[in-house]
Amino acid sequence: MIPCINFAVLIVSSFLFTIFYVKSVSPAALEKRIGASAYRKCATYRMVASVFMMVVAVNYVLYHWFPLPLPLPDTFPWHYWVSVLIAAAIAVPSLYLMLRGVKDAGEETMRPKREHEMYGGIYEQIRHPQAVGEFPLWWVFAFLVHSPFLVLFSFLYIPVWYYLCVAEERDLLIRYGTAYEEYRQRVGFWIPKSHPPHKTT
Repeated sequence: MIPCINFAVLIVSSFLFTIFYVKSVSPAALEKRIGASAYRKCATYRMVASVFMMVVAVNYVLYHWFPLPLPLPDTFPWHYWVSVLIAAAIAVPSLYLMLRGVKDAGEETMRPKREHEMYGGIYEQIRHPQAVGEFPLWWVFAFLVHSPFLVLFSFLYIPVWYYLCVAEERDLLIRYGTAYEEYRQRVGFWIPKSHPPHKTT
């Protein structure tokens, strides 16, 4: 019973996180309907989304003690320290990208503001460094709880984060218009673009 409840909460929280995060990255579209208060409302949506994401993280941890009865081993066949090393290898670059993105986005990370300009720094290399840093962290949790099932389940978050980024870009096009479209042409979505060298004459 407890494994099923834990997994059900994980699924529902993942769904609600996605819904509220999409709402949180759409302040410009919402402003057209309700005015300047849209940005405050979207900041609230972002906080709610963060709470549901933390609930999912707790569900991952609880899964270690309450795994589903599946035709999979509950743990990996190797020693736990191997899983810890794999988790660390994923966590280091992921946290770097996420924290660099947070630093360069500033307060917009949690509180969108109408007057905020387009980001610089690492955002001149990839358009969504926070997303690229965040979704691999589910594999970090999965390896830290030594769970083959959660490692497989975490792949489902790739399309979720892709959808979140696409939703955010729709709103950024409303906010910044041509400037953001030119930025999209210049900077890669999740992977840096390789710019050919300028020809010299």
